Amino acid sequence: MTPGNNGASTPEDDDPFGYLYADGQANGAQPPSGGYGYPNSVSRVRTVGERQYGQQPGATYGQQIPQQAAYGQQQAAYGRPNPHYAAPETLPGGGAPTAPQQSYASGGGRGRGPNTKGLLIGALAVVAAVVIGIGVAIVSGEDDKGDKTQNQAGPAPTATESKDPSPTASSSAEEPMEAKEIDAKALRLSPGVGLATDVPGAQSDGGVYVTGLNQPGASVTWTVDGIPKEGVYTLFADYSTAGEDQSMTLTVNGKPFGTKLSMKNYAHAADGDFAKGWTYTYAYPTLTKGTNTLTVSCGDGDKCNVLLDRLRIKEGQVKE
Repeated sequence: MTPGNNGASTPEDDDPFGYLYADGQANGAQPPSGGYGYPNSVSRVRTVGERQYGQQPGATYGQQIPQQAAYGQQQAAYGRPNPHYAAPETLPGGGAPTAPQQSYASGGGRGRGPNTKGLLIGALAVVAAVVIGIGVAIVSGEDDKGDKTQNQAGPAPTATESKDPSPTASSSAEEPMEAKEIDAKALRLSPGVGLATDVPGAQSDGGVYVTGLNQPGASVTWTVDGIPKEGVYTLFADYSTAGEDQSMTLTVNGKPFGTKLSMKNYAHAADGDFAKGWTYTYAYPTLTKGTNTLTVSCGDGDKCNVLLDRLRIKEGQVKE
């Protein structure tokens, strides 16, 4: 086709219904038989209602049509609905879809089966709620029981229970009195009694010991302080004797002790060998709390041929 030449056909030649008019028939228009009766026409026979405006070729009546952008207009932005789309029901001749939609709850077709996962989660939630309720009830019962127990008066202490002792009582009960001792030089001597160092083996400082006790009325006295409580104590006397066994009188706080203070020759030293006769003896006097006076003397009927080294006191009845 060139400028000024509209070709062999005229606009009325394109009228598909030209065969209905006289001028069309004059131009050779024929009723449609697979086409529109004109040369170059395309045979597109379709059933009435098969295709709707805006549908893609091949779509059947009632099916959903993909969204298309109208010619000459901008395509809808990504992710936003196209304003030019219209549901098939709103179009002329539209109707309900011919194929029924599958329900997710139905068991047929390709639809999903029952929501068993949701049912399982619901069942677990119910079980958890029951368990929590039981636990709360048990804890509440224990709390009530504890409250009732606390409100009740406690029993009296048993024989094995005791209150916390005072610091003084605890120290005296757990820690015994430290041993007390006095050597020969610190003793109070009676007239005629003296100190010597000629015989070796005495434990007193400098090897000093008391001599001259082998005479009636001779004595040594020890005033001891710091006795923690009244009770039985052990009095030790370190001495030396040789040959025959000896014995002397013990006086506690002015009262004679019940028996003589035995001063035997436990070392079995020969007569006169005092250097080999060092040994000790003991008695169990009862002392009072505080200060006590102890005296060892040569009384009537005593044998007092001894060398006295020192005196010691320990708490309780011990032997060494």
